[in-house]
Amino acid sequence: QVQLVDSGGGLVQAGDSLRLSCAASGRTFSPYVMGWFRQAPGKEREFVAAIGWGGGSTSSAGSGKGRFTISGDNAKNTVYLDMRSLKPADPAVYSCAVANGPLTVLTGRYDYWGQGTQVTVSS
Repeated sequence: QVQLVDSGGGLVQAGDSLRLSCAASGRTFSPYVMGWFRQAPGKEREFVAAIGWGGGSTSSAGSGKGRFTISGDNAKNTVYLDMRSLKPADPAVYSCAVANGPLTVLTGRYDYWGQGTQVTVSS
């Protein structure tokens, strides 16, 4: 089992930056991937970014591409999502997740999920 704890969400103004963190504990099987997803009310969960643990390869997609950066700290088993230039379209519950296997953007490949952290952007 893998336990994930998301944190760092909050209320910010449009144009501000925010860093989300996800601390992982428990057992994983290499290779594995840690990803960030977001879900706004009434919308489907959307892939934001992912990082291959150990290799450092990353992938990002969606409206956050170019503004959001994923990174990881192996020693802390923590993945970060640095978000800059936040827009009124970015508010959602942001959740991290773990997939055993190669880098993937597919929601269904992720087996473990954090509880999510709310990001709200005021215009």
